[in-house]
Amino acid sequence: MIGISIATKWEYEATLDYFGIKDHERLHYPYGEYFMRTMNETELVFYSTGVRKVNGVGANQYMISKFDLTKVIVAGTCAGIDDRFSNLDIFVPHEAVQYDCTVKEIEPLLKPSFRVDIDLSTYGKDFNTGTIGTADKAVVMWKDYLELKENNITIADTEAGAIVYICKKNDVECIIIKGISDFPTDETNGDKFESNVEQINVYLENTPKVMKKIFDEYLSRFI
Repeated sequence: MIGISIATKWEYEATLDYFGIKDHERLHYPYGEYFMRTMNETELVFYSTGVRKVNGVGANQYMISKFDLTKVIVAGTCAGIDDRFSNLDIFVPHEAVQYDCTVKEIEPLLKPSFRVDIDLSTYGKDFNTGTIGTADKAVVMWKDYLELKENNITIADTEAGAIVYICKKNDVECIIIKGISDFPTDETNGDKFESNVEQINVYLENTPKVMKKIFDEYLSRFI
């Protein structure tokens, strides 16, 4: 069985809508909800995890153990960092890093022990790839965006790097499929709260579009 890990309530609601899930199909577990589907003759369990790394790791460890998962696909949104790309571009990263695990004043921002290489060799090459950076702190402030850009991060989120890390500990394959919902904006000469609200509104508008694109064009390929 393959697990489809979905973090935020907006991503999960878009998933429910996409698959037309009825109330009686929604099952509960300690971290949220899940439902079952079959695709390409493979049984899938879609589950919400809640946001940030601790929920992502806890939920995925629970699901790996409960369903004896052979693969986890982390599907959802991300912030764009590499400005060569645009909102709604989809990525399948070949590398995941956690960038909040060091004392960055005296250590490298990206510590090798929290870096995971993802083998995509069996899936072809005709998709966007790169490095996804994960931290509990979302990329909202401009200074954080610039720091990630300087460290060659392509996209950023708050759970995928930790999930692929724990999957590796379980010897379970993990694929990350993420779509850019928004880019941070420069709030240094304006109102940081207003800038954040604007970014959130863009995220909310683009989340259903990202999830539809992932399910329409990418999911079956990586099952």
